[in-house]
Amino acid sequence: MTVPGSIMKIAALAGGVGAAKFITGLRRIIPEEELTIIVNTGDDFRWMGLYVCPDLDTILYTLAGIANADTGWGVSGDTFCALNRLHELGCDPWFQIGDRDLATHLYRTEHLTSGWSLSKVTRSLCVQNGIRIGILPMTDSPVPTLVHTNDGTLSFQDYFVRRKCTPAVKGFTFQGIDTAAPAPGVLESLAAADAVIVCPSNPFISIGPILGVPGIRSALRESSATVLAISPVIGGRAIKGPTASMLAQLGNEVSAAAVAALYEDFLDLFVVDREDAALVGRICSNGLRVQTAPTLMGTMAAKIELARQVVEILEREAGKQRGQTL
Repeated sequence: MTVPGSIMKIAALAGGVGAAKFITGLRRIIPEEELTIIVNTGDDFRWMGLYVCPDLDTILYTLAGIANADTGWGVSGDTFCALNRLHELGCDPWFQIGDRDLATHLYRTEHLTSGWSLSKVTRSLCVQNGIRIGILPMTDSPVPTLVHTNDGTLSFQDYFVRRKCTPAVKGFTFQGIDTAAPAPGVLESLAAADAVIVCPSNPFISIGPILGVPGIRSALRESSATVLAISPVIGGRAIKGPTASMLAQLGNEVSAAAVAALYEDFLDLFVVDREDAALVGRICSNGLRVQTAPTLMGTMAAKIELARQVVEILEREAGKQRGQTL
């Protein structure tokens, strides 16, 4: 199913379950060859010697049709024989990796060790899983997220998984990001795009690392493409994850307006849930154009409907711009 007449190229910035849900709908609306997904790698880490890329794998498994919809991570119907045996051997199985999921990390680590870049490994995994959509890591360099909390500085997965986001957050560091470069194809996809969509992801730990890679945020500021973001906050709450608590702990209002303010230097359009229609005037006063849509994606139909409305918003914007140049 595609929107009639839709031929626009779209680049999406993505991380986490919210992004995966939206992209599930978006791939049903536009031709897959017109979509490129730039994925957060700040949550990548080493587990038992293996290189694990949680956000890349969530997008990969979702597009391959094998994601575990109940958990939001891992492979549907996976078994945990290896993890259970590690537990028997005295290891702490705090990070849940199933057996089929484990195969991905073994494959990735083996090829990285042999000299492949993360981009090349990701392309190969896409081919192996029958995925035609372009999936790009934000960078090929390791840029692990550190979370500064009232319990000290923690690695991201320690904060997020082991401690279940309970320590209060004071800030973030993306190690090595100042010397990182966008992965091959990232800046090119942004330059070629008719529209860039910032998915409804956590602005600090999913989108923040992408924007922190030198050259990406400036490319968005200077882009002739329409840049649109979808709020991950609805009615002062996040549907999943620590977005709301992070906003509050870092001294921000817990609202869609606060998320818009984080992106306003490069954003053209902001989509909020209909529940937040009362915030439209406030957000528009900062120079953004704001649209409302049903952004809660609890069903496949809801994912497709949100994607359809977002593409229609972008097409109307493209039509206005064409009219202004005539």
